[in-house]
Amino acid sequence: MASETHQPHPAAPRILIVDDDDGQRSLLNSFLRSQGFETVDVDGGARALEKLRTGKFDMMISDVRMPGLSGLETLRLARQEHATLPVLLVTAFTDVRDAVAAMRDGAVNYLAKPIDLDELLACVQLATGIAETESVRGAADKPLPEFVIARSPLMQAVFRDASLIAPSETRVLITGESGVGKEVLADVIHLWSTRAAGPMIKVNCAAIPETLLEAELFGHEKGAFTGATAQRIGRFEEADGGTIFLDEVAEMSPPLQAKLLRVTQGGKFQRVGSNREVNSNARILAASNRNLEAEVKAGRFREDLFYRLNVVELNIPSLRERPEDILPLAGKFIEEFAKGRARFSEAVAMCLEHYPWPGNVRELRNAMERAVLLSRSEMILPEHLPSRVRDAAGQPVTAQSTDTQQLEKIEREAILLALGKHDFNRTETAKALGISRRALLYKLQRFRQMGFAIDAK
Repeated sequence: MASETHQPHPAAPRILIVDDDDGQRSLLNSFLRSQGFETVDVDGGARALEKLRTGKFDMMISDVRMPGLSGLETLRLARQEHATLPVLLVTAFTDVRDAVAAMRDGAVNYLAKPIDLDELLACVQLATGIAETESVRGAADKPLPEFVIARSPLMQAVFRDASLIAPSETRVLITGESGVGKEVLADVIHLWSTRAAGPMIKVNCAAIPETLLEAELFGHEKGAFTGATAQRIGRFEEADGGTIFLDEVAEMSPPLQAKLLRVTQGGKFQRVGSNREVNSNARILAASNRNLEAEVKAGRFREDLFYRLNVVELNIPSLRERPEDILPLAGKFIEEFAKGRARFSEAVAMCLEHYPWPGNVRELRNAMERAVLLSRSEMILPEHLPSRVRDAAGQPVTAQSTDTQQLEKIEREAILLALGKHDFNRTETAKALGISRRALLYKLQRFRQMGFAIDAK
């Protein structure tokens, strides 16, 4: 159902949001309201034209691909009566011809899904004449839960975005290397959401055999297969009214991807062995350590499901990209395992800071657990660390850290070269590199801290 939401403010620009996807509308509503705008949302072009006839709006944001009137058709019809209304078109299907047609018909801009919130805000500010200094960007920041460590600017940026996204009902795709903390971020999003009182159900799609994953997600009827001695509800039913976190979602087979797509479209599914439809009002958070766009191009992941899950993407940087978090995390883990009765020496700190942590936070946690078990006193020493970590500080640069630094240098040079080649346009640079714009922005923040020029002169 379409809904109307308002944030009363006499001077707030009024924005009409048009999208048939409930999650997308919820995201735009929540984010724009957090920035001080007033919003009204509808689920199709026909209703949008009705709203334009009966109310005054400062801007319209519309999806392109919608049943009934498309965004382009809605734009053309709206232009007949509202020649100067700024219109921003958004689509998951980036098509140059549509973009050209949209700009020709009067759209102020054209954004691709998943929407980058900073880019969206810049477009809305420009179209409505609101100066950037008048924005309340960041006003939705919330204190981090006690179980979260985020000292680095990169991680603070991730959680700042999460604080803006969490109150909406939108689906979120969390990306990053194995062990970076994707499940922790999902926990925080649920905690900060309006569903915090509801269940938080987690499913590791890589840890469950393919033959059992469908029944795990959707449940089964008695006798549906050998061993099904009783009816069992699935994880989507358990998550009704709350959140379901699908970790390593890229591990799903194509047939199961099709069934998940149906759930994202209408919240409906069938238990294994049943023809009766079951409803679930669960918010979906998904995660993957793979590049899902590359998986789509390779034919291993459905494009339509990718765009349904990836309404907004949050990318978690690797631990080596946020060294400010290493020692605070290590201290937290030691306190957890030693019950506050241990600490580590300066030599240990040096080892931890020199090691590249290919396994990220998970590897760091395991190393600290091992150190606590091997220590016979309250002081953690280098000999209590795994040899690969201990050896990291044995000489100025080890072979392993040399390889890591060389790879990081190659990546950095490739990104900076692509950035200059595309006139410092972040969106075009991300497309050329085959990474998300959000992931690129996080990396560029790190490069700026290192003293590299990332802006046009």
